[in-house]
Amino acid sequence: MRPSRRAPDELRPVTLERGVVKYAEGSCMVKFGDTHVLVTATLEDRLPPWLKGQGRGWVTAEYGMLPRATHERMRRESAAGKQSGRTVEIQRLIGRSLRTTVDLVALGERQITVDCDVIQADGGTRTASITGAWVALADCLQWMKARNMLKNDNVLRDNVAAISCGIYNGTPVLDLDYAEDSEADTDANFVMTGDGRIIEVQGTAEKTPFSQEEFLNLMALAKKGIARLVDLQKMAVA
Repeated sequence: MRPSRRAPDELRPVTLERGVVKYAEGSCMVKFGDTHVLVTATLEDRLPPWLKGQGRGWVTAEYGMLPRATHERMRRESAAGKQSGRTVEIQRLIGRSLRTTVDLVALGERQITVDCDVIQADGGTRTASITGAWVALADCLQWMKARNMLKNDNVLRDNVAAISCGIYNGTPVLDLDYAEDSEADTDANFVMTGDGRIIEVQGTAEKTPFSQEEFLNLMALAKKGIARLVDLQKMAVA
């Protein structure tokens, strides 16, 4: 039995609320159970120096956790003077996941920065961030379209969503919360497109090495979960 009493293939309650920040070109409050992330997308008429003059845009991301997102207060990384390796890894993952489905040439020589701020953490903050980031990005592109700023209507070519899976007490389960993640034998994060193609897989044996069959079981769970998340994304931006 899972601590949350969910079925092995059951997601936590998921909500994607658009337009939650007044000033951002795109925004989304994403909730995966007790994991809550505020995502904003900001349009800027500037590019990294190495991209200037190439006739294409850029999508990047930043990620952070508020001091009391967890049980005990964490020191702000700005106060420490540098970002942790975990933070850098996650924000790079978010950025490259979003870029896989954006037509950067059609975006024009502009940059969209997606900020993911974890308000409350209960496992799966990176997967929630990616799922909500796509909604905020879609919101930003819709803002641009309404102002005739895009070369065509197909800048965003597909959905992107992410979910965690793991082996808990010998059973493959979907969408781990902290109680499961901290005790899992294996945990993995899957990032996929709306049509089921793989963007990234991160899998780790925390206690016991896992077999190919177990990995395929986790992937099957992930595909099922991401299909549900993509449906929720489509409803959010409809």
